[in-house]
Amino acid sequence: MDLNLRDKVIVVTGGARGIGEGIVRALAAEGATSVIIGRNADDNQKVVDEIIAAGGKASHEVAELTRPEECEQAVKAIAQKYRRIDGLVNNAGVNDGIGLEHGNYDDFMASLHKNMVHYYLIAHHALPLLKESKGVIVNISSKVADTGQGNTSGYAAANGGRNALTREWAVELLKYGIRVNAVVVAECWTSLYENWINTLPDPIAKRKEIEATIPLGQRMTTVEEIASTAIFLLSGRSSHTTGQIIYVDGGYVHLDRALAGA
Repeated sequence: MDLNLRDKVIVVTGGARGIGEGIVRALAAEGATSVIIGRNADDNQKVVDEIIAAGGKASHEVAELTRPEECEQAVKAIAQKYRRIDGLVNNAGVNDGIGLEHGNYDDFMASLHKNMVHYYLIAHHALPLLKESKGVIVNISSKVADTGQGNTSGYAAANGGRNALTREWAVELLKYGIRVNAVVVAECWTSLYENWINTLPDPIAKRKEIEATIPLGQRMTTVEEIASTAIFLLSGRSSHTTGQIIYVDGGYVHLDRALAGA
């Protein structure tokens, strides 16, 4: 199916690694131009170079997304270069383990800046061009907003905010024809996830334990599965879908865990 994304300019925060990278590569396969916003120039450029070498189109802007002025500067640079933005994927963030009992105000606020505030800032600065294109916003979110996890108040609050902003923006931007949706991730196998699990005493056993709780197939979601849903939501093929929070999780959040052993 042609998603009609050819030559569209799509901004992806945190697009150099993990889920963001998967989305960038999926967009390139559809002929879109991806613009990565990320803090590591080398990581950004590596993905851009690989996409261009394969015949695709991509570029990047370096920004530390916890700094409001850098968010603004990155979007201004994209606007100057392309004169358009057709879509935005807010993706960057990290489960940073800022809890209630052992956390503190400064770390909690820093976690919100790492994981939610830049969602607002990038969308705010991109909005004039999104209004011109009747563009699309996709917010990547986490199951932690629904399920909790323990010792991660900042990340949980940020993801609850991401979901709330998805519906709030969908309402506010109806008059401009801008659609806004979220993709919720549960247990997705990324390099970051692999790095975490490898810190545990028995990574193989832990992975099997986690996968056994995932109803559909008793396996992790792949980056490609998240990316496929995200780019469908970015495309005109989902032209009457807005304000939706879509779980790509093998049934992890909503289905009875007893099904995992069935």
